Amino acid sequence: MEMNEICKILINASVYAPIMGAVLLAIFFPFFGNRGARVVGVGASIISFVSAIVLWFEFAGNYSVGITFVSTPLLFDIPLPPLGVNAISMPMLALAGIVGLASALWASRTDIGNARLYFLLLLVMQGGLMGAFATTNVLWMYMFHEFALVPTFVATILWGGAGKRMASMQMAIYLTLGALVSLVGIIALYAQLNATDFNLYSLAVALAKSPLSAGWQYKIFGLLMFGLGTLVSLFPFYSWAPRAYSAAPTSFAMLHAGVLKKFGLYVLIQVGLPFLAGGCLDWSKVMAILALFNVIFIGLVTMAQKDLKLMISYSSVAHMGLCFLGIATMSVLGIGGAILLMFGHGVSVALLFMLSNAIVNRSGQWDMSQMGGLYKQTPVLASFFLAGTLASLGLPMFANFWGELTILTSLWDFSPVICALGATGLVISAIYGLRAFANIFMGSPSEKLSLKIRSIEDLNWKEKLSAVVLLSALVFVGFCPSSITESLNANLSQLLTTTIQSK
Repeated sequence: MEMNEICKILINASVYAPIMGAVLLAIFFPFFGNRGARVVGVGASIISFVSAIVLWFEFAGNYSVGITFVSTPLLFDIPLPPLGVNAISMPMLALAGIVGLASALWASRTDIGNARLYFLLLLVMQGGLMGAFATTNVLWMYMFHEFALVPTFVATILWGGAGKRMASMQMAIYLTLGALVSLVGIIALYAQLNATDFNLYSLAVALAKSPLSAGWQYKIFGLLMFGLGTLVSLFPFYSWAPRAYSAAPTSFAMLHAGVLKKFGLYVLIQVGLPFLAGGCLDWSKVMAILALFNVIFIGLVTMAQKDLKLMISYSSVAHMGLCFLGIATMSVLGIGGAILLMFGHGVSVALLFMLSNAIVNRSGQWDMSQMGGLYKQTPVLASFFLAGTLASLGLPMFANFWGELTILTSLWDFSPVICALGATGLVISAIYGLRAFANIFMGSPSEKLSLKIRSIEDLNWKEKLSAVVLLSALVFVGFCPSSITESLNANLSQLLTTTIQSK
């Protein structure tokens, strides 16, 4: 069997293993106990994870500039979405597989009411995420995203924490409006190009025959930027995100903040840049200014948080500003840095959400000022939390470092003032990140915590396994960024040739 055929099998397995697991749980729902549901959920996630990782290494060793591994399988004569990866989508597909496995492992050790429905929704969400980054059809990207989004609403209502109803309602309103605006942009792009379908290749052929006018590029990119920006919580459309992540069940918060949130940025890079380069250039200053509000203003809001999960939620919103700044530079270095940071942030924020759940379950407190002194009782938990915090701050040895470094380097050529302002976000994140670690693990325990601190146990082996999966990915890319950047540089260099020449 040729390697290309093996890759087609792998990309199909990465997308459809979680979906088939969800279908299996749905059809035989009455016959599955909670234990059986956990086995199906973790098993499907393992298949998806292994397929994505093997595909990643195969792609890194045999990459090409264009889209590869395109497959249009048939099931009962029903055409399924065309699947394929390029240097932009491959890191995101790997990210979805990594966080998906960690979230399933974490859910498997949690005592959940109605675990069958919980894992069914979790697998639907993961399958939608894998499909959103694997399909080569822009309309299917959108549909897979919606497919992944619905389980978050349901899970938050059923298993969410305090304020879950308000959080679900606010998330539904913001994300529905954002998705509709971005859909209008996608349809407008298709209509103006007069393409035969929504496939990336067909759109590229149509663009070569009939380039878009500057006016239409400006309008369509504006629709995509604000529509997709709402999904990514670009200022001022960010207020839904902290509430939603704080109220959502941990595994769903991991997938949403770690992976689903990157979808808007991904589409801007995968679709907006190659087809609307002039529009992106026109909107770049506005995008940079809005992104600075994410970095500085929301960073300061994060510093004011005492609730651990809210702090992590706001920090996730703040870090998205740096990714938008990278895109605004319209350079290979800046956009490549944004993709690296998307990967690193996705893994690190999933790790921090997971560990925050472990901290709260053990301490009984969300308020960090009511914690303290946990290091002696939970040294392994403290070590993982410190590693996740340092990764989030962009310390060398972790994937985030390369993303933040390259973004700031590219910003210097874009605007030294914006570069200096963007760099303040690193200082702000260091303050709230290290202060959170000190409040939780160092010093003496609070009066409330001192009564039960001797009974607090460290992470068990299942919890450690979930953390190891995520931390290994951060360290691997931290030491071997070329696993992403070699193919990415070639792809982006070709993608931005016209734009760079025009500048």
